[in-house]
Amino acid sequence: MKKLLHFLKYLIGIIIVFVILIYALDYDYIFKGIRVTYLKGHKTAYIDDYTEFDNRVIKADSLNPQAWPESKNYNSVEASDSLENLNRELNTAAFLIIKNDSIWYEKYYDKYSAKSKTNSFSMAKSVVVALLGKAIRDGYITSIDEPVSHFFPQFDIRLTVGDLASMSSGLNWDESYYNPFGQTARAYLDDNIRKLILDLEVVEAPGKKFKYLSGNTELLGMVLEEATNKTLSQYLSESFWQPLGMQNDALWQLDSKENGMEKAYCCIASNARDFAKFGKLFMQNGHWNGHRLINSSFVRKMKNPRFEDAPYYGYGLWLSDYKDKKIFYMRGILGQYVILIPEDDLIIVRLGQGLKKREGEAKHSPDFYKYIDETYKMLEEK
Repeated sequence: MKKLLHFLKYLIGIIIVFVILIYALDYDYIFKGIRVTYLKGHKTAYIDDYTEFDNRVIKADSLNPQAWPESKNYNSVEASDSLENLNRELNTAAFLIIKNDSIWYEKYYDKYSAKSKTNSFSMAKSVVVALLGKAIRDGYITSIDEPVSHFFPQFDIRLTVGDLASMSSGLNWDESYYNPFGQTARAYLDDNIRKLILDLEVVEAPGKKFKYLSGNTELLGMVLEEATNKTLSQYLSESFWQPLGMQNDALWQLDSKENGMEKAYCCIASNARDFAKFGKLFMQNGHWNGHRLINSSFVRKMKNPRFEDAPYYGYGLWLSDYKDKKIFYMRGILGQYVILIPEDDLIIVRLGQGLKKREGEAKHSPDFYKYIDETYKMLEEK
């Protein structure tokens, strides 16, 4: 008994020292991470976790919703066993095929439905870059060459908003998703993301090479907030959510209610049908129902690589030439996709939890190719 009591006292002492060190080193956000992930049965962020954070509403125009039309062949072809197995293996929430501006196929899994909100993760980066295009069109920002220092003087004068949008900032951000002490984990869980971003420095020449950093998009979001004098959620609502006729309000995760900064690099909670409208907007080069929301030249820039040695990324969009087709897409870390194939007037949306890991230096995940392959097989059966 004495040995047990001694061991328990020793263990409690270690725990107390650990907790003191966590607070002393300013890592107390880790306790929030434990609460919202491990205590909920998850090892990392998950598609329903927006309920565990403060959020700001992205308002839709309830008086003028624009529903997707359904194709005359709507759901006339069943998914192959291969696609069904993949969707169930990877815990898909929604799978949607839009052909010629009409919903051709859609299916929801488990508890999810057409109105279910799930986390966009990094698909939000494409939305933020689109907001940059809108801010340029609105005159809040002069061009993609405008220096970030015009809004935050502490940054290197060479760093431009276009460098942030094309992932070539040279900032000292560590893009590690599974390091609990890393900047990405802190950005996801800490209650003051502005402080984290404003402590960054340019350590490599900006505008020279591609390096995917979530901190780039967060700083871009802060520039947009500063330039427009509006929250990102408000500007997104005015710029796209209402003009595109989104059918449902969405939510954008905040660092905290007190500090009120959106996690610009991720975390818009919405549904497949509404996310798909960004795909149509990009395919139409910024046009929507006879109105130009973004300059066509800006959207074309989004859809083309900036750097020869990084042909897989443009400005906020991932790029591929799979099947000898020009493909561009929005992507989230857990396999969230809005895949756009203009030559076939095709949009593929997949939301869910799982992800087939990329291998080695591959820039596109195996499930990305699989979703495209299976979609074309279904279309050939019609």
